Amino acid sequence: MTDGEPTDGETTDGETTGEAPLTGRVFRLHPLSIPYRIVENGLGLAIAVLFIGPPAFGAVAGTLGVALAFALAAVLAVGVVVYGIAYYRRFEYELTADTFDIRSGVFARREREIPLGRIQNVDISQNVIQRVLGIAELRLETAGASGSEAHLQFVGEERAGRLQTEISRLSRGGDADAADEEIDRFETVFEIADRELGVLALVSADAQLLSILFVVGSVFMPAIGSIVGAEWFFGIESGLSGLIGPLATLAGILALGLVYGVINATLYYGFTLRRGDEELRYERGLLQRYSGTIPLDKVQSLTIEENVLARALGYASLEIETAGGSGGEGGQDTSQSAVPIARRSRVFELANSIEPAGELSFERPPKRARERYAARYAGVVLLLTGLLYLIESVLAASFFWWAPLGLLLLVPVAAHLKWRSRGYYAGENHVVTRNGFWVRRLKVVPYYRVQTVLSSETVFQRRRRLGTVTIDTAGTRSLVGDDAAAVDVSSETTERLREHVADALYESLRRRRREASEQPTATESSVSSNDSG
Repeated sequence: MTDGEPTDGETTDGETTGEAPLTGRVFRLHPLSIPYRIVENGLGLAIAVLFIGPPAFGAVAGTLGVALAFALAAVLAVGVVVYGIAYYRRFEYELTADTFDIRSGVFARREREIPLGRIQNVDISQNVIQRVLGIAELRLETAGASGSEAHLQFVGEERAGRLQTEISRLSRGGDADAADEEIDRFETVFEIADRELGVLALVSADAQLLSILFVVGSVFMPAIGSIVGAEWFFGIESGLSGLIGPLATLAGILALGLVYGVINATLYYGFTLRRGDEELRYERGLLQRYSGTIPLDKVQSLTIEENVLARALGYASLEIETAGGSGGEGGQDTSQSAVPIARRSRVFELANSIEPAGELSFERPPKRARERYAARYAGVVLLLTGLLYLIESVLAASFFWWAPLGLLLLVPVAAHLKWRSRGYYAGENHVVTRNGFWVRRLKVVPYYRVQTVLSSETVFQRRRRLGTVTIDTAGTRSLVGDDAAAVDVSSETTERLREHVADALYESLRRRRREASEQPTATESSVSSNDSG
């Protein structure tokens, strides 16, 4: 076998004929990746030429002549094509029983060996053009990586699916003879309905961001309208010009929410989640199609999320976090969506099937925590009022600087809602935390997945004898500071909870080691089966 050349069972277009094994063979990218990458890279070059080309061409033509200028442009175009071909010829990959090996680089040669045991997720993505051409991008995510550990642009969609299945199987030490049987055992556990897709589009906008936009727009837009002469521009009386700001802001919010919702609906169109014995597999997307794997034995935590509108309608979403740094497709997300939107009861049912936390009974922070929230919100309102008054004094403009003072009436309500939205639950096998009102996040963490547990107290918390217990895992959200946390619990509870989680961690690890040692090995099971036969 010659490295990179078609081998037995492989055609010249880079695809396999039949079901020849993928392991132990050297492959190249799909030949269509050459023109695709040339066009893709050429678009950026064409845009640059469009803006800087005419003056540059004129300068070169004026100095060296038109013919030489065209020759330079032709050399540049040929260089892009030659580089695309060289990239294809120099890129090789090989799947072995233990590693995924990549050799690449046109000018500087690079060789990588990725241990299969480190691979967390295998994701496939296709845009519309790639689907028409029958090619796909394959990404391998590993624990601790800041981005995709391996990125294949592009392979045939059939081979991408086979690589996804084979890498997932080998990373778990699966048996090749049972691979087909395992695929047959996958069952659909969730499939998004049209109604749920519509709800997703409706609740996608961040209510907290929209409320801030509305308040800021309502305060500033009337003053801006008076400065630029809104009465003349809009043809309305000055008494009604104060409505311009709130109406314009409301219209902008509705438009923003509609656009954001439509985008999310296209991203999760056709979402399907299937479950096997050892992993979950999902597919989604209308224009950009994605599919990926979520190994169940590498789940770090679960996050059930619901913004205020979804909560009012009785809907929620579920995200599964695995160890790693990039997460998601293309490094866009920090975790994998297991359920983008569904009835709250259905989401909790699926979450319990993955991590059986059982019935949850949350312990809220002490009531003195509400005083802290009320003082914080009142301080923000007074600070905003003072800033507006200062702006009016400096600019000598008619700002409604006193308008934010009306929000003081809402401070007690906001403080109470924030207090009600927080809490924690320490069960037999899991610790669960809950935080957020506008976007409430409930995080389920198995004790054996805890990396560190720490307690902390800020200056303001100490004044009210409060503290925070943070439960860190190897999940993707932990890498961006979004750990499970019991916030504003009493100082006594802080130490007690921290010690409880730490003790439960060691106890769960001991129990899992004991259970693993008691299980018969594959060889022993085979011998026992033969003896009984």
